[in-house]
Amino acid sequence: MTATPKATLLIVDDEPDVREVLEEYFTAHGYATLPAENAAAAKALAAQHPIDLALVDINMPGEDGLSLARHLRERYSSIAIVMLTSAGTVVDRIVGLEMGADDYVPKPFDPRELAARVKSVLRRTSSANRGDIGAERVRVGRCVLDLAAHRLTDESGEEVAMSPLEFDLLKALAEQPNRALSRERILNLSQKRDWDPFDRSVDLRVMRLRKKIEPDPEHPRYIRTIRNEGYIFVPDGGS
Repeated sequence: MTATPKATLLIVDDEPDVREVLEEYFTAHGYATLPAENAAAAKALAAQHPIDLALVDINMPGEDGLSLARHLRERYSSIAIVMLTSAGTVVDRIVGLEMGADDYVPKPFDPRELAARVKSVLRRTSSANRGDIGAERVRVGRCVLDLAAHRLTDESGEEVAMSPLEFDLLKALAEQPNRALSRERILNLSQKRDWDPFDRSVDLRVMRLRKKIEPDPEHPRYIRTIRNEGYIFVPDGGS
């Protein structure tokens, strides 16, 4: 069985050697890695995969790292960002932090120091624990569920329409990650007595939720059906 990665890192640097070293180092230490040679490739990966933290080189040909950091912060508020800067570029560091970067590490760096910074940032942002409720927010597939505000938002931060019953169902699943829940258990957790566990109401709401949170609703990874048991929320999608 493959262990669940500590977190998924997007590594953005135009230098192949740097990407290779970071990819090998972090993979060896239990992280999932997604390398990108430029901002365009990074944007494409961010749109396709849930990412916990982005390592972004500031100085890249074409669109630079500062512009990419702004894009990531505006569209994916839950992604932590660590900027990689050239030594002495104080202005770039300040601008990067103003744009929403969580930390910066000057080049050249020791991979061990960078790993320590990454671990610290992930601990602060809690985005590595995608199934944890944390500060009333939990990542569910390609969306983020805000329990306090009763809101579901997509990758772009746009609100996804959701009925009160759909919210209760998603909340019940999110608060019991990696545990199969029967229809009766879901009803008890959501405290909705007008649902009938023996009809198709729960199944229909699960189907609707999958269309909203799953990258591929026809092949659900985050809300799965467990034969003869019910449904299970898998925070990392089984990766």
